[in-house]
Amino acid sequence: QVQLVESGGGLVQPGGSLRLSCTASGNIYYINNAGWYRQAPGKERELVASINRGGSTNYGDSVKGRFTISRDAAKNMVFLQMSRMNPEDTAVYYCNAEVVNSRGRYLDVWGQGTLVTVSS
Repeated sequence: QVQLVESGGGLVQPGGSLRLSCTASGNIYYINNAGWYRQAPGKERELVASINRGGSTNYGDSVKGRFTISRDAAKNMVFLQMSRMNPEDTAVYYCNAEVVNSRGRYLDVWGQGTLVTVSS
């Protein structure tokens, strides 16, 4: 009913930047909360950044000051701008959204993930 698709992952050099995009489609009245999570090998999935409907943001400690989450509500898109990246940012990044459909139901939806590798 609702799908999230991430794009923009790939290889980036240390100190470089990368921009991830998440596009939601399906029966969407609006997106309430949205966020980016990541999971590195051998580690638990962790919050990278989140944004609520009002635009309030929250960031994981390791990315504060380096990453920025934003949204385009009209396009049902969420973005993650990553700057000053380091090898510890290497992970599979997942988009997550709490979607309200046309019937007022709240759905928690995850994307398939996109791999980000920070390496020279």
